Amino acid sequence: MFNLFKYKTPEKYAHEFKRTYSHINIKQVKFLSSLILVVATMIRLSSFFFLDEVKAAHNYHEYSYINWIEIFGSLAFFLISTKALKSKKWTSKSRSILTLSFVLFIIAFTYSTSYIISLHNTKNTLTMFLVGVVAVSIFFLLELWEILLASLFVIFLFAAGLYLSNLGLQQNLFSCIISVVLAFVLFSFSRYSYYFKSQHFLQLKELEEKNREVERLNHQKSEILGFVAHDLRNPLNNIEALSTMMLMEDHIQDTVKTEVTMVLNSARQAKTIIYDLLEVIEASNKDTSIVTQKTNLTEFIADICSNWTLNLAGERIINFHSWDHDLLVLVNRSKFLRVIDNLVGNAIKFSGPDQPIEVSVEPGKDHLALIKIKDYGIGVPSALKDQLFDQFSKAGRPGLKGEKSIGLGLHICKNIIEQHRGSISVISQENKGSCFIIELPPYH
Repeated sequence: MFNLFKYKTPEKYAHEFKRTYSHINIKQVKFLSSLILVVATMIRLSSFFFLDEVKAAHNYHEYSYINWIEIFGSLAFFLISTKALKSKKWTSKSRSILTLSFVLFIIAFTYSTSYIISLHNTKNTLTMFLVGVVAVSIFFLLELWEILLASLFVIFLFAAGLYLSNLGLQQNLFSCIISVVLAFVLFSFSRYSYYFKSQHFLQLKELEEKNREVERLNHQKSEILGFVAHDLRNPLNNIEALSTMMLMEDHIQDTVKTEVTMVLNSARQAKTIIYDLLEVIEASNKDTSIVTQKTNLTEFIADICSNWTLNLAGERIINFHSWDHDLLVLVNRSKFLRVIDNLVGNAIKFSGPDQPIEVSVEPGKDHLALIKIKDYGIGVPSALKDQLFDQFSKAGRPGLKGEKSIGLGLHICKNIIEQHRGSISVISQENKGSCFIIELPPYH
């Protein structure tokens, strides 16, 4: 417990903690001074309307004097704190002095008000004074020497009240005990508040440091992956070129041809993985921006479907459905081509050869453009839906013909769509198919 009373913010964060909370303290000064100003002014105005009743109250003239001090004092603190918040010249030390002055002002006027209302009996001056003590301990963050000074000021006020009062020895002793108890309450509450706010600040700073460290490691990871991917592309290009040349020879044996074809397919698959990795690295770079152009979405998707139909040579059916009117959007055509190719490729990969693929473009709610790619294949299990768009997702599964997946395709699609300020979702039922829905903002 005594360690708590002596607690200090660790030296590493002490300066920033003090600078941050000295600014917050000034905001509290402005708020409380404005509140005191409003209340004191309302009391002063009420005395004009109910003058006779107010004058009949005990110690009216003394309280009237205190009320004027409250009005002008709170007004002064309000104006000074407002200036301090706007000015960059105020240091942490000057803000601390202003805060401490206001704390002493609150303690003084709440004690004076209670003292006058209680007819100069210090043992009855608790209600209003406790409000001041609690307000100081809750609203302000004070250093150890500052709260010690405020606590001694409480004892001093009680001593001054005893000097001005004509009370007996027993009541004076009782008032002394009360003053020490109230000073201890103020000190304890304030130190607890300081400790917990300091701990909260430290946790935030440590979290910020960990986040920066994670970002640094992610950046390093991306650089390493980028270097590896770039270095692997050239050997794979050479393997692909040599394999293609060998397959073009007239006298190649069938067994060799099969093996070379396997090498060629493996090289192409490895290149696809490398391009996926490069896409993920590029998407994770926050500074990366995409260049978009106004595009007729209906024509764009129709051309992609036509190319797929030609390449499939009648092996699969792709039905394209479009709206009667043009839908204009801003897209990066090469990136968005990759999105549609990936989704159509997945639809083919996870559905049977006799099951058609449905692609449609239509307007949605709030003038959004909708792209729907639907298949009637094996669908997505409910347990995997939440992981479907994750990087290196566990939802990645081999296709019906054994096509391999590393779980990057849909993650890349999601990143590209979000770069276009759009969204992607999926509706799927196991063994009944899946429908991927892309929403894009319209071109204005």
